[in-house]
Amino acid sequence: MMTNLFSIFDPSTNIFYMPLNWISTFIGLLFIPYSFWMIPNRYYFFWNFILNKLQNEFKTLMGNNSNGSSFIFISIFTFELLNNFYGLFPYIFTSTSHLTLSLSISLPLWLKFMFYGWINNTQHMFIHMIPQGTPGILMPFMVLIETISNIIRPGTLAVRLTANMIAGHLLMTLLSGTGPSLPMYFISLLIVIQILLLILESAVAIIQSYVIAILSTLYSSEVN
Repeated sequence: MMTNLFSIFDPSTNIFYMPLNWISTFIGLLFIPYSFWMIPNRYYFFWNFILNKLQNEFKTLMGNNSNGSSFIFISIFTFELLNNFYGLFPYIFTSTSHLTLSLSISLPLWLKFMFYGWINNTQHMFIHMIPQGTPGILMPFMVLIETISNIIRPGTLAVRLTANMIAGHLLMTLLSGTGPSLPMYFISLLIVIQILLLILESAVAIIQSYVIAILSTLYSSEVN
């Protein structure tokens, strides 16, 4: 039972020993040609409106030191959002439900922040490890706590996204698996519940993409 349940997250499905499931990550490339149309359509205006709002918010969080780096976080938001939504469609592999993908995004991003901060703003990084007003006797403990909390940041970013994507998919799979054994008058109730869960998962896909982008922006603003 558990093997069948978690098989929806199995990335090992292949054809001629080629892991074609991961190709679903690049479906977003199909949307790029829309931005090159001579006459923009409604999809272009809608997506451009969202990206402009995000850029203004990221620039506000990062202050005057953004220097165009907000586009990195907009790209992360777009990539995460599209891949989260792909998993809601039948027969499309949910790549963001694996630490392989989410950690490969958060870890290099965090390392970049750390290298930039310790090389260019060393004094600021040391000051940031001890909050203002901390008693002298507590300073060693605060340095230890801040160091640990800083080290686990890429892991928390990756696990947060992975756990949220797995939880909803598992719940929908569990409920749908009980369908054949239910009486006919319970099937309609099950369908309504599944539709509500699908709406909830759509909201989770948007919220988690936004949270990942916002937290990455806040982490980058701390090293400036």
